[in-house]
Amino acid sequence: MSLSHTPGWIARAQHEREIPHSEASALLGALRRLAEHNELPQAGTSDPPGPALSLAEAYRICFAITRKHSRSFYLSTQLLPREKRSAIRALYAFCRTSDDIVDQPGQNTTEALAAWVAMVHAPEAPRDNAVLLAWNDTVQRYAVPHTLPDELLAGIAMDLAVIRYPTFDHLWLYCYRVASVVGLISMHIIGYGEDASRYAIKLGVALQLTNILRDVGEDARRGRVYLPLEDLDLFGLSDDDILNGRRDSAFRSLMRFEIERANTLYEESWPGIALLNQDGRLAIAAAAAIYRGILGKISANGYDVFQRRAYVPLAQKLLILWRVRRRLYEREQVSP
Repeated sequence: MSLSHTPGWIARAQHEREIPHSEASALLGALRRLAEHNELPQAGTSDPPGPALSLAEAYRICFAITRKHSRSFYLSTQLLPREKRSAIRALYAFCRTSDDIVDQPGQNTTEALAAWVAMVHAPEAPRDNAVLLAWNDTVQRYAVPHTLPDELLAGIAMDLAVIRYPTFDHLWLYCYRVASVVGLISMHIIGYGEDASRYAIKLGVALQLTNILRDVGEDARRGRVYLPLEDLDLFGLSDDDILNGRRDSAFRSLMRFEIERANTLYEESWPGIALLNQDGRLAIAAAAAIYRGILGKISANGYDVFQRRAYVPLAQKLLILWRVRRRLYEREQVSP
């Protein structure tokens, strides 16, 4: 079964970018049918089952996954109350584990993802799977709508089917699924007020666009080009130029264009921070601002995203955190 022939597998530009949830259902349905047709073993069950884990142990493992793979996210989540911090880190571990499936060499990634989706949808998590144990508890504890993780998994499945993105509207759906949805899930954990979701969606797109710009070279080595083809054409570039690591004035102009787009989305999403529960505002604002700092590092590196990986050093992260705290304080002082 080919995912690329699933009806509605590719994003469509829609009025105000409404999200076609039915497409996610179709894509995941194709994966589930693949798992059933091939009688795939559940992901991670090729080895004998390990010892049963307690829920506390499962959350501790998610904590370790977060600390190992994202120092920025680990730092910002330290600012949350303990229970919300544990849940957000379970979310991170779930996202990380899901995403890693399509990036693992030497395996049938479609079948591996199909097996993982089957496990996610199972009534109970395997007692030896720390990520799913903690994730299922988080979903139940914070009443996370099941449509949201399905959207996330559909976005990850798009990496197996979508070769290029013709326009930014097409890319928007991908960014929504793999990043904005994470923000929407986080809102259920942190707590939020009316109208917060539209800001979370913009922030997610900004974060994923930042991720795409940082990883242009890494993705090119995998044969992937996430930059919209219409944007490349605007600056006289092609997807082959990206795959070949072209870095000239045209490429630098393209990167400045995309960085400006991401910065605009960050600014447009800022009012949504005030709509979150107060005990989560600083953590989310800090996470966004620290990740936004990657854009400045890309510029400082001369837009060399093929040989250099942009990152924000710890000292600068702490400075960003102080600035974010001050900006939040100043906003609260002028708010009625």
